[in-house]
Amino acid sequence: MRKRGHHRHAGARLTAGRRTNVLALVVPLRAGAHDVVVREFVAAAIAAAGAREHALLLITAEEGPAALRRAVSSSVADGVVLMDVEAADPRVPVLLGLDRPAVLIGVPDRPRGLGCLDLDFAAAGALCLGHLAGLGHEHVALIGAPPAAYRRGSSSATRLARGFTAEATRRGLRSTTLAWGNTPRQILRGLDALFTRHPDVTGLVVHNETALPAVLAALHHRELRVPEDLSLVAVCPESLTAHSLLELTCVAIPAREIGALAVETVIGQLDDGIAPGTRLLAPKLAVRASTAPPRPR
Repeated sequence: MRKRGHHRHAGARLTAGRRTNVLALVVPLRAGAHDVVVREFVAAAIAAAGAREHALLLITAEEGPAALRRAVSSSVADGVVLMDVEAADPRVPVLLGLDRPAVLIGVPDRPRGLGCLDLDFAAAGALCLGHLAGLGHEHVALIGAPPAAYRRGSSSATRLARGFTAEATRRGLRSTTLAWGNTPRQILRGLDALFTRHPDVTGLVVHNETALPAVLAALHHRELRVPEDLSLVAVCPESLTAHSLLELTCVAIPAREIGALAVETVIGQLDDGIAPGTRLLAPKLAVRASTAPPRPR
């Protein structure tokens, strides 16, 4: 776990008489959002808030900065937890102008003093690549988020891809980064194109929980066995791997832990006025049955 940048937040401490004990939680409900991650995060945040006698006001990301400004400037919410952060997130200036404690789930290019909390996705990408490299794989492909996520500058998607690519470069290995839609047809066509252009790919990293079942089904359709013909590492909530017939090697996204920590961090700012800086949770790899050394060709 890495932490940096602790400093006092000018508007973080509210007197007891002014506090409403309500926190605003901005959640993504757009198509293609990581549904399981969002559900687990929200459930943990609600539980953590309830344990501290706080309520959560849910605001959808699609309502935009204006809804966020209304919720806080009208004194409804003491602080904000903001999910689905983008590289150049337009809500960051709004939060700075509101002068309330806030935690971003993700790391924008310019946090500007706001607290950030997330899995270290760059390290997760490097960890996945390193595991497959250690088994002897020389060309690994990353199936990342849908194209729209990269166009938005999704923090988690871009950081994982950068970490994956940087580690491949450092090791002198070949890597391919892909962004497809989530439908079975899109996945099947994408895999067909991948193996036509790069028949030497022997390892996959999948950072797209919505597409993961379709990826496994498409590999079966192509009569590719995991891990005999192709090794696969997933980056997804641990709960998702329980529904797979194959025990997946994975880096778990700790959505529940992050949800609880986010609430505790905002309440901590309200209590002591200290902004938390950036805190990234170290990724953990669970090695299971979906990865193995590549077969000789």
